[in-house]
Amino acid sequence: MGTVIYSFDALNFNGICKTIAISLCPLIGQYDGIEPVCYSRNVELSGNIIFQPSTLIMDVVAIIMTMIMIYHIRSKYTAVGRQEIVMFFYMYMLTTLLEMLLVTGIIPTSSPAYPWFTAIHIGLSCSTYWCLLLNGFVGFQFAEDGTPLSLWSIRISSFIWFIVTGFLAIGTFKGVGALGYNNQAALWIFYIVLNYVMFFIYIVSQIILVINTLDDRWPLGDILFAAAFYAIGQVLMYVFSVVICDNTKHYVDGMFFGVICNLLTVMMIYKYWDSITKEDLEFSVGSKQNVWEVKELLGEDELSQSYASFQQPAPPSAPQHYQPYEQQPY
Repeated sequence: MGTVIYSFDALNFNGICKTIAISLCPLIGQYDGIEPVCYSRNVELSGNIIFQPSTLIMDVVAIIMTMIMIYHIRSKYTAVGRQEIVMFFYMYMLTTLLEMLLVTGIIPTSSPAYPWFTAIHIGLSCSTYWCLLLNGFVGFQFAEDGTPLSLWSIRISSFIWFIVTGFLAIGTFKGVGALGYNNQAALWIFYIVLNYVMFFIYIVSQIILVINTLDDRWPLGDILFAAAFYAIGQVLMYVFSVVICDNTKHYVDGMFFGVICNLLTVMMIYKYWDSITKEDLEFSVGSKQNVWEVKELLGEDELSQSYASFQQPAPPSAPQHYQPYEQQPY
């Protein structure tokens, strides 16, 4: 393995963009953006150049897996926090879809719409972290889950966070006010620092929740695996991307493994939520489980008596004899 080529600049994306080609790199640093040292090779498809083809495949897989997780969450009709957590998965799916369109060049960097779609992507990404953070407090029942207060507080605050970060992004790309492609500090804090802080708070809050409220400690493994996958993905993207690219002959880079690790992180978050929530079978839609519950409530004596009464043949009826008609005297 060659020397690790990694550059980090505080309060700007110049170092990150020299390592990996994230969606905002063509719009910052200098007038025509920053190009990474090494990136995944492109392919031609129907006359169109597709960048990051391996990442494109993994983005499609991530979207499909997220749809499956959303389906299973929505099928748990009475699980705690079902409506709150499903918003996070919807936002993650939309973020992945936009990232796929931007990174792969389906929306070309030369298009006038590219900065706007990139700002929307950054706003969705940051608001997804915010939504996950608020879901971390649902289990503490500060507001009863499923109520308008719980749902709309997450929706409205996530939308506000989306607007704020999206405005910072487009302002940085277009040079609005003090913002500009050479002044990236505000966007860097929101997109890098605050996202990491929100994810860290979510992990810590769930560890506290499991330790203080649950007898089962197995969910700790799920949430710790989520944290581990997330950390590995960030390191592979922002530190080892050039090394991966050189050693794989430009077939993949750190972004490919970053998408995989992010998907594994989201899957472990789903596994964690599924393990700490149990559906109330009394109010579930299915009826087969209710039948088994009724059988468990019957005692052994009642079951044996009902079985004996079922097996015992009915007693034969008494024969009816024909009696002739007696004529009455006149």
